[in-house]
Amino acid sequence: MEDQGIIHLYIQRSQQAILETKNKYGAYCRVIARNIISNFSDIEECENDTYLAAWNAIPPNLPRNFSVFLGRITRNIALDKYGYNTAKKRSREFEVILTELEECLASPDTVETEYEEGEIANLINQFLYGIDEQARNIFIGRYWYSYSIDELSMRFNMGSSKVKSILFRTRNKLRVHLDKEGVNL
Repeated sequence: MEDQGIIHLYIQRSQQAILETKNKYGAYCRVIARNIISNFSDIEECENDTYLAAWNAIPPNLPRNFSVFLGRITRNIALDKYGYNTAKKRSREFEVILTELEECLASPDTVETEYEEGEIANLINQFLYGIDEQARNIFIGRYWYSYSIDELSMRFNMGSSKVKSILFRTRNKLRVHLDKEGVNL
C-alpha cells in the first residue's frame, strides 16, 4: 500500500493503518532501533511504541514523507530507551558515536538553548545539503541511523579506514561551518 493510503487509514482511525505500517516499515523501524539499542525486547517495544506514536500524531500531523516521520519517531524512542538503559553505564557503540559528535557541538547548555530555537538543526541541514552526496550519506548513516563503521564500509563498498577518514573530514567541516555561523564551540 502507498504511504498516502496508509496515512488516510490513520485519519479514518482504522486499525488497519497499524498493520499496513508494520508490513511496510516494520523492518525499517527495527533496524533504526537496533542500531541504537541491542536488546531484542527493547527493539520490539520501540517498534510498537512507534506505531502508537504515529497513531496519536496522525491527525493532526500529516507527514509529507512517511518513512522519515516513522524513522524520526523510532529514533527518538530508541534514544530515550538508550538513555534509560545506560544512565549509569556508558560503554556501547552508540556512546562512541556520541563522543565523535561532541567535538562538533558546543557545550550542552548552549546546544540545548540553540537547538530549541531550531538554529543548530537548520545549520546542520544547510551544511549537509552543501556537501557531496557520498559524504552526506555516510554522515547520516553514522549519526542518524547509527550504522557501525563496518556496516558503512559494506554499504558504500569501501574500506573502513576510508569511511573513518570521510567521517573525520566531514565532522571537521561541520565544526568550521558552525563556527562561521556563530555557534560557540
